[in-house]
Amino acid sequence: MKTLFFLSVFCITCILPAFGQCLDDQKSLLLGLRNSLRFDLSYSTKLVHWNHTKDCCNWDGVECDVFGHVISLQLDNETISGGIENSEYLFNLSYLEKLNLAFNSFNYIQIPKGISNLANLTHLNLSSNGFAGQVPCEVLRLKKLVSLDLSHNYYFASQLKLENPDLNMLAQNLKELKELYLDLVNISAQGNDWCHAISSSLPDLRILSLRYCSLSGPIDSSLLELRRLSVLQLDGNDLASEVPDFLANFSGLTTLSLRFCSLLGSFPEKIFEMPSLQNLDLSDNILLSGTFPNFLHNGSLRTIVLSHTNFSGTLPDSIGNLTILSRLYLSGCSFFGPIPLTVGNLTELTDLDLSDNNFISSIPSFNLSKKLTYLDASYNSLTGNVPSSLFALPSLIWLWLSDNEFHGQVQELSNLSSSSLKVLDVRYNHLEGPIPKFFSELEQLTRLLLSSNKFNGTVQLEMFKNPHLYILDLSHNDLLVQLTDSDSSLPPFPNIKMLGLASCKLQRFANLLRQSSLTTLDLSSNELKGEIPNWIWEIGYGSLINLNLSNNLLHSFQKPYKFPSLHVLDLHSNQLQGELPIPPLSSLYVDYSYNYFTNSIPNDIGHFLSNADFFSVSNNNLTGEIPPSICSATALQVLDLSANALTGGIPPCLPKKKKLGVLSLGKNNLSGTIPDTFSVNCSLKTLDLQKNALNGKIPGSLANCPFLEVLNIGNNRFEDTFPCMLTTTRLHVLILRSNKFYGDLHCPKAFQEWSYLQIIDISTNNFSGDFSLLNFSKWKGMIRANDNKKSQYDHLRLDFSEVGGHYQDAVTVTMKGLVMELTKILLIFTCIDLSNNKFHGEIPYSIGDLKSLYVLNLSHNELTGPIPASIGNLTQLGSLDLTANKLTGKIPAELASLTSISFLNLSHNRLSGKIPEGPQFQTFSAASFEGNDGLYGCPVDASCNKKGSGVSPPGFQTEEVHLKKEIDWDYVSAALGFAMGFGSTVWLTLHCKRWREMFFGKVDQIYLKIFPMC
Repeated sequence: MKTLFFLSVFCITCILPAFGQCLDDQKSLLLGLRNSLRFDLSYSTKLVHWNHTKDCCNWDGVECDVFGHVISLQLDNETISGGIENSEYLFNLSYLEKLNLAFNSFNYIQIPKGISNLANLTHLNLSSNGFAGQVPCEVLRLKKLVSLDLSHNYYFASQLKLENPDLNMLAQNLKELKELYLDLVNISAQGNDWCHAISSSLPDLRILSLRYCSLSGPIDSSLLELRRLSVLQLDGNDLASEVPDFLANFSGLTTLSLRFCSLLGSFPEKIFEMPSLQNLDLSDNILLSGTFPNFLHNGSLRTIVLSHTNFSGTLPDSIGNLTILSRLYLSGCSFFGPIPLTVGNLTELTDLDLSDNNFISSIPSFNLSKKLTYLDASYNSLTGNVPSSLFALPSLIWLWLSDNEFHGQVQELSNLSSSSLKVLDVRYNHLEGPIPKFFSELEQLTRLLLSSNKFNGTVQLEMFKNPHLYILDLSHNDLLVQLTDSDSSLPPFPNIKMLGLASCKLQRFANLLRQSSLTTLDLSSNELKGEIPNWIWEIGYGSLINLNLSNNLLHSFQKPYKFPSLHVLDLHSNQLQGELPIPPLSSLYVDYSYNYFTNSIPNDIGHFLSNADFFSVSNNNLTGEIPPSICSATALQVLDLSANALTGGIPPCLPKKKKLGVLSLGKNNLSGTIPDTFSVNCSLKTLDLQKNALNGKIPGSLANCPFLEVLNIGNNRFEDTFPCMLTTTRLHVLILRSNKFYGDLHCPKAFQEWSYLQIIDISTNNFSGDFSLLNFSKWKGMIRANDNKKSQYDHLRLDFSEVGGHYQDAVTVTMKGLVMELTKILLIFTCIDLSNNKFHGEIPYSIGDLKSLYVLNLSHNELTGPIPASIGNLTQLGSLDLTANKLTGKIPAELASLTSISFLNLSHNRLSGKIPEGPQFQTFSAASFEGNDGLYGCPVDASCNKKGSGVSPPGFQTEEVHLKKEIDWDYVSAALGFAMGFGSTVWLTLHCKRWREMFFGKVDQIYLKIFPMC
């Protein structure tokens, strides 16, 4: 038998060609394919080396069977751009089993129909190629396919589609599939349809990746038919449903990725406990809530990504049981409490992101986590010292600890072993003491961000000799950055690109001409004075693109000067004079506000702002008219010309600008009407025209701006009725004060619901009508409870993308008898001011529905009837003014229970009876109740100031006693208001990171958003 076997083998080898040697027809087809393809020879790593003198089975990317037939062709990432459409060479390689053309660029052509000739294909990868149009029916003829990858064929508006044939037809014809990748292929199917299409035809499917396929939910239980499923990736589909708990029944599932799927409800904890699950990604589902379970020992999870969800609770100590966990991302959730010490025992951990939560206490020791490369614990409430053990982690590359409550000094390290550290960010803490010298010993350091702490002492910039450092930010500390003598320049930082020296007590410019790579320079909030030196525009031979010199004492430009190709030019809050300088053509952000510029705005200014997002010249001394050329600045999102002496009318082209989000022209001398030219679906969020001489009516086309949040046209000469049509917008702030508006506030049914309105000031007009007919229960913007953990810090603002900046809305309100400017409009602040009009009738009981109302001013009207007891439901009320009406009856006892109220004025009405007693009521002066002859009790009675005296009905009081009493109580009220306001501000500053911006000043806000240092 052995002899026969060897004879058989010998005979076969005599008949067949040499083992694995390429057949001539196969080589000819491959050479023809190479010559017909368009590709870049300089980037090719395979095709460029194909040579007819060598055996084609040994060519890069080619594999043959034992008979010399080409069975595998791997031409991925070969920069192929054409020549495949009707390739007779490729589609005659009929023995091909594997074809990989991924990561080429076929310029939006359809998948060639000739693909059907390759009937032996088991693996087909056409991903990331720029194919477009309908997937052809010819693909359905590849019956032997085990793996099909058509993913990531999406460029701009061109996208691969699976409509006819659809997903159902594809699955029915390719029943051998075990791996299916269709990411970014437009499928557009309902939950039941796509789930049934796959589960009914592909029983052996193991990998299913349908990311960004325009699928909808919910996920159907029919998917359980896929008993061998190992990977399920559905990212970027609008599932808009809960995560089904039956997903925990997949016994072999290793990867579950549902990122950005509009998921909601509570995530099933038992999915965390699946014995096979290794990778879980639920990020960017802000309505998805959940908590961590108690993890069992030796859990299988390697990656957990929950960033930007509503997961909450504490991190359990059992997190330490996930011994192979390598990546944990919890950024932007609602976790709280201390970070468990067991996190430090996760020896396989390489990436840890705990940022933007409410973690407290200190960071645990990571001495055992030798593999940790990335740690982000920023935006929490962590306290204590920065653990020195962090700097001793040999593999640590990224360390982000900004925006916490760390304090104390960063300890020096004698034997620094963390030579791998590249990024160190400890901004927005309370770290103090000198800058540690060991920072300059971190040889791999690329970014060092120390701003907004309490570091002190003198710093020589020469100490930072880190050879790879390209971002250095020392801003907003108590540092004195010392420069060498005035004639020498700083030694060049080899790679420095961003230098932040804001608030570093600089009194003169450092000579930075030798910094050849510098692109971003922040010297704001220093003591720089005199001229801006003209050499600053030559830094880096024109490489400078972001310059912030705001909040200094600069008064002019050294001549001659020529702006380089700047993107950001921030000169606000200086003493600059003369004509407005023409910004560079490359400008994206220009801020000249709060200076002393005079004359008119240059007529051709719009030409130089053609790319700009932001342009502000507010609070100068500019005169003349608004030049029409401003409308050629088509990219503008913020235009602020307020607080000057501009005259003339509003150019009709301005409301037509579709990208414009903020138009602020207030506090000028503008006249005429508002042009009725607001375009359909305009982007306007803020329209501020206050304190001009404008007249006419509110244009109806303003309702075309669905995103409008702030409308301020107060202190003008408008004569119109109430703008009911604006209920269709997202209006938060409506200011009509001091005009000639008239009529009542009764809107048609379609315009009765104010879903977002939080501030309304229509005082000092001619409004009238029966006040009792108003239905305040429709004003939902003042009813909602603010239960979101961050809502108390959220405020109205416009973010614009090009330079990462934002425009901060502000508003002036009358509160507690004083005119105050709110530099931030917090979403929780609510105010109604209807004073100085002609409203009559009773105050409706529904006013008590406005649970979040903080200021209520109905003074100087003709209101009658009693004060409704429902006002006692307004537990957030801080200021109540009902003076100068015709209100009758008793002061409701419920008002005495309002513990938040700090200003009350019920004077000059017809109230009677005893003034209610309560802790807050005892702080108000007699002036709050004067002009109501029927009232008695404290504080209007002199006898109540005498210890132990009783209270009697109102009687005669001498003018001297009354005056003395008023002075005393006014003092107490003012002192209490100051104490409460100051105490609240200090508490918010210490404990609420977002409120700190108020104390960094406007320049810090601009710099951190406009000059991001990370």
